[in-house]
Amino acid sequence: MQTTAHRLTSLWTTVRTKLRDSRGAHSAQAALERDLATYSTAEDLNDLHAILDRYPDTETAGIRRILASQRS
Repeated sequence: MQTTAHRLTSLWTTVRTKLRDSRGAHSAQAALERDLATYSTAEDLNDLHAILDRYPDTETAGIRRILASQRS
C-alpha cells in the first residue's frame, strides 16, 4: 500500500521527467530549425530537397514543414 507521500513523490518524478523530455524536444526542434535556416540559396535548397526526396514523406515531413515555414 502506497503512502500519500510516496504517491506525491512518484507524481512529482513523473512531472519532472515529462518536463525535461519536453524541454529536450523543444531544444532539438530549435536546433534543427537553426540548422535548416543555413540553407538559404536556391541551389542549397534544391540539394536539400533532392536529399529529402530519397526518403519517405513520413520521415521527412517535419523537415519539409520547417522549410515551408521558413520560406514564408
